[in-house]
Amino acid sequence: MFTHLLLHRHKLLLISVLAVMSLLVTLWFGNAKEWLEIDWLDVVGEGGTGLALAVWMLLILGSRPAGRVTDWLTLGLGFLFLALWQDTLDEFIRLPGEQWWDQSLESITMPIGMVLLTVGLFLWHREQLVLNEHLRKREQLFREHHLSDDLMYLGRADFLHQQLQQFQHRQPAMLVLVELTDAANWPRRLGITDADRLLRENAELLLMNLRRQDLVCRYAGARFAIVMPDTTEAQACTIAWELQQALEHCALRSSSGERVFQQINWFALPLTGEDAGTLLQRANSGLEARQQARSAA
Repeated sequence: MFTHLLLHRHKLLLISVLAVMSLLVTLWFGNAKEWLEIDWLDVVGEGGTGLALAVWMLLILGSRPAGRVTDWLTLGLGFLFLALWQDTLDEFIRLPGEQWWDQSLESITMPIGMVLLTVGLFLWHREQLVLNEHLRKREQLFREHHLSDDLMYLGRADFLHQQLQQFQHRQPAMLVLVELTDAANWPRRLGITDADRLLRENAELLLMNLRRQDLVCRYAGARFAIVMPDTTEAQACTIAWELQQALEHCALRSSSGERVFQQINWFALPLTGEDAGTLLQRANSGLEARQQARSAA
């Protein structure tokens, strides 16, 4: 978060300078109100809203890269904050009647901020549509960031359980488990950093070779689960075989330049209305039996 805030330090500096200037000018021309004259309900309402806007702005700047969307959102929230900041100052400081600029500042900055924020939200909406398309194979129509794997940004097993219940209604549908059978040796052979990177790259290869409607999750370790809606068993087996060929014929490289080939095992199972736990148990048993048969051969 702090790295992103440093990236936007000029925006934060500009808004801070304007807020300090507003305070200094108000103090210069005005006089402090008596304690009993202060409307504390207005202070809490306007000051609290201004504080919330400032927090929103920090959250946006702390989580977004630079760009048009960030600029418009920041400008909009910044103008709204300045309007409420001036409103809050007026609750503590009385300005002479001839100081027209005070009311003008509040009346102008508020609508300008609303317009800028609306433009920013419209651009954010368009940006979100692009990101939704980019993340479609990772989440489909359900997003819950706390159910995502931190290494590959794929859904975890608990996310997979939820999705299996949803996909049960889209028959025919298939569940395919794909495992990198030699990945368990990578940390010892290549180091943890390279092992994690190779897992991420294999996850990207899976995403690249799947259809738009398919969903990929990291089930456990180097085992991935693919949910394929509107897919027959024959189609799923063909796709899984093609995935195996694509991954096994792609040589990734370690940081030392060593070529690393993958060994892939997979098992396909139709979604037949069972609960997710039973379905996954059957899929795991089938995957392990298939691996034992390959090892015996």
